[in-house]
Amino acid sequence: MISRCRASGGGPAFQERSMESFADALAMVTALRPEEPVYCLRPRVLRDSAAEFQRQFPGTVMYAVKCNDHPAVLAGLHAGGLRHFDVASLSEIEAVAALPEAVSHYMHPVKNRQAVELAYHRFGIRTYALDHEEELDKILAVTGGARDLTLVLRVDMPRFDSVCDLSGKFGAEVEAAPGLLRRIAATGNRAGLTFHVGSQCLDPGAYESALTICAGILARAGVGAPVIDVGGGFPAAYVGTAAPPLSAFVAAIRAGLARLPADPGRAVFCEPGRALVAEACSLVVKVEFRRGHRLYLNDGAYGSLADMKLFRTVYPVRLLRPGGAGGKPASFALFGPTCDSYDSLPGTSPLPEDVHEGDWIEFGQIGAYSNVLQTRFNGFEARRFVAVEDGALRPAAAQAA
Repeated sequence: MISRCRASGGGPAFQERSMESFADALAMVTALRPEEPVYCLRPRVLRDSAAEFQRQFPGTVMYAVKCNDHPAVLAGLHAGGLRHFDVASLSEIEAVAALPEAVSHYMHPVKNRQAVELAYHRFGIRTYALDHEEELDKILAVTGGARDLTLVLRVDMPRFDSVCDLSGKFGAEVEAAPGLLRRIAATGNRAGLTFHVGSQCLDPGAYESALTICAGILARAGVGAPVIDVGGGFPAAYVGTAAPPLSAFVAAIRAGLARLPADPGRAVFCEPGRALVAEACSLVVKVEFRRGHRLYLNDGAYGSLADMKLFRTVYPVRLLRPGGAGGKPASFALFGPTCDSYDSLPGTSPLPEDVHEGDWIEFGQIGAYSNVLQTRFNGFEARRFVAVEDGALRPAAAQAA
């Protein structure tokens, strides 16, 4: 399942050197007094996260680029030893191609012909996901009947205990999957199975259940699947989220793999996104106005905090005030900067009671689905990234600084 992309200018070391660096977010605020939102990236956390996931997972880890495609994020994961990337567009393919020895896997089940042509002929990608016969025909036609491919069949799954259900849009029906798998095997290319249990999955057993479904498909297909990709969905431990440790998911995956027909040469893959990058970045915003216990910020639901609005993700927060912050904790409703009333954030956030206009607030664990979901509505956008050297801002560490 190897698809090597050519490296182009830049690279991991260049990306880290190109950013300003500070001891922590408070040092950044003290030095810059930013008027616009600022992402605080923690390269060391990225490197450690990549290394730990690869240490525990019984196979190859490929990062889901959709989660955060910033060049410095990709570079940090690369510096942690990660070389495989799950891509879904030409833009993501080009971003990965900037990394030396990068390996891209085109795991979007629906791709246009030009994208397949460029992916195969220009970028050398050899791994493609699909979930219907027409996509298989398309890939074979565009690649000239290639026989050097890994064709991975995505299978639809029932809804599991995940915050974001991903069933329904993609995936071959279980009843149709054996026939599609036989058709893939008949092309002379390497066949595989994949699935997605849903984003921010909180039940490790979902992976064992999904692999049990795959075992049934293989038994009915009568052909092998040298590649098994267990997809993404590995969770981050946000505020109020009882996310099991990675070891629990790995144990469930091992148990599920044991249910498959034996294949000593089988390659196993996964596609984590959120679990790799969430803790590696925080966002610093400025308080523009206070009205009672309502705070109006310079970023919100149309920007970096979209995941908070869409899925009620609760990030750890702390007040940043040069010279020190004080006051007992109080609860505040938060609003974004646009003129739309939709630009409000669910629930309340605990902050010192004396928070006021001109203060800064740091949102931790915001490395996933933040900058990539920005809309630029009303012209508001967070573009600045800096590097910071401290550890991740986790729920237990949220406080005034």
